[in-house]
Amino acid sequence: MSEATAEKTADSGTEAKAGKKGEKKEDSFAVFLLKLALIVVIFRSFFFSPFNIPSESMLPGLMNGDYLLASKWPYGYTKYSLPLNAPLVPGRILAGTPERGDVVIFKHPIDKTDYIKRVIGLPGDQIGMREGQVILNGEPVNKERIDDFIIELSPNTQCHVMAELTTVDGDQACRYERYRETLPGGRSYEVLDFGATIQDDFEPITVPEGKLFLMGDNRDNSQDSRFVAAPGGGVGLVDQELLVGRAEVIMWSTDGSAEWLLPWTWFTALRGSRLGTGL
Repeated sequence: MSEATAEKTADSGTEAKAGKKGEKKEDSFAVFLLKLALIVVIFRSFFFSPFNIPSESMLPGLMNGDYLLASKWPYGYTKYSLPLNAPLVPGRILAGTPERGDVVIFKHPIDKTDYIKRVIGLPGDQIGMREGQVILNGEPVNKERIDDFIIELSPNTQCHVMAELTTVDGDQACRYERYRETLPGGRSYEVLDFGATIQDDFEPITVPEGKLFLMGDNRDNSQDSRFVAAPGGGVGLVDQELLVGRAEVIMWSTDGSAEWLLPWTWFTALRGSRLGTGL
């Protein structure tokens, strides 16, 4: 074999090895992306998943523009635990019942959008309301008046027509009457009340097996179990199979003034004091 032929053969071998190496790297990267996607899907389906708050129905604890992390395992798993509601889980497995006072994410009974409310009534509980005070199993839930809740106006915060417009440090803000409710067992949380409204009174009902009675903390600005289920509106008594997760912690919060093309506004719009707030 001549030297020229030997060099040509050697070059061909080197090129083949280089080609195989390049293909191997591309294959490895594709496998990496596939594994990463699988890990993300498993994590979001069975452990934790992010959710955002698009309304003011859970003021004062949760604000429009809050982004929170919800745990997926406390109430079991259904098809609603999976991306795109994939029908891969039969019924509800590893089922668990919420505790009174839990803040839960669930699917609307009709339009299947994500909603977030607080659990007030469990199966077998008798729930009613008199002049804005919850009556649970025949006993009024303790409701104590505390300092007013004040929140500055922003793109994510507008005053309700029944709220008082005020000024704080030269900025316009909304002022709401605030109360602390305490459930049997000692679980307490804050609620807002605008005054007398039609939803402040209803006769006691008994929560059926497998259902939950849910309410928003912003009592006069929440479409919840006090209202018949309707698309984009009330939720009625919610089936436990519609539960998606339990709200745990706020991981980001924005007042809505940020602009995508102006990166520094991502931080000026940040409500930093809310980060890490547990629910």
